[in-house]
Amino acid sequence: MRVVAFGYMTWGRRTIEAVLAAGHEVPLIVTHQDSDNAYEKIFNESVAELAAEYRIPVLVRDRAVDDEVRAAIAAAEADVMVVSNWRTWLPPEVFSIPRLGTLNVHDALLPAYAGFAPLNWALINDEPEVGVTAHMMNDEFDAGDVVLQRCTAISDDDTVVELFDRTLAMFGPITVDALELIASGRTDWAPQDRRAASYFHRRTEEENRIDFGWSARELFNLVRAQVDPYPNAYCFHGARRLRILRASVTPTPYGGTPGRIFIRDGHGVVVVAGADARHGRNPGLRIDRLRLDDGTELSGVEYFTRMGGYLTSHPAPEA
Repeated sequence: MRVVAFGYMTWGRRTIEAVLAAGHEVPLIVTHQDSDNAYEKIFNESVAELAAEYRIPVLVRDRAVDDEVRAAIAAAEADVMVVSNWRTWLPPEVFSIPRLGTLNVHDALLPAYAGFAPLNWALINDEPEVGVTAHMMNDEFDAGDVVLQRCTAISDDDTVVELFDRTLAMFGPITVDALELIASGRTDWAPQDRRAASYFHRRTEEENRIDFGWSARELFNLVRAQVDPYPNAYCFHGARRLRILRASVTPTPYGGTPGRIFIRDGHGVVVVAGADARHGRNPGLRIDRLRLDDGTELSGVEYFTRMGGYLTSHPAPEA
């Protein structure tokens, strides 16, 4: 088939590579400009460079609503369009141009986790699995009928990097398989249950701020959802920022005030966690490894040389 491709970053590139490898003709690629956003610098394999390698015409846009883009898609005479990690809304006058419609590939098990950073949010929310959805695009964001879904279970040993690797590996195969189904003439796709839908915004530094009123399990999930190369979860010890690289949940309850630096435990240090920690029934968060703003990495016991004091969400005023 002739496939126009909209794609950005590593997800977009791997998807288009798979479409080409499957023997489809790609007469046009549309991609975004490189961004200064911290999250968009992480897995940024260039779609524009891929287009240049294959000598495929490419348009670079923040949004795809101008006359040149519409005319280029129409001139490509595509059977179908594939969209992978496109960061802005595509209007019906764009996605309805190909005769068989537009297939969007999203790294979440839709209808939940539409929008941005679905793997990070899902891990933070202690979901049992994540996955990838290939769906036909309609005029709502990430809401079209589902062609295929594939999933992978989340274990306590997983970080967002493992989930990224496993879901990224699904992008090419699910796209190629979905295109085969579309080419077969099928249109009996499964509607999304909009009652189960959720939509998430982009993550920023504010979303990575640690609040020790959260439970130890919730904080453990936040830390592993923001491991390198993502911006790390962080808190403050006095005026000093601590970026938490590795943490774990203690098997033993620790009571008191959330954020209290309590006791050494192996190579880590236990901090009291949970809004109801005063009852003494909550596990603590053991901080196993951290990084200072100057890049120095330390174990919990290397940094915390004495117990007592508090970790906070915001820096304490300097004396």
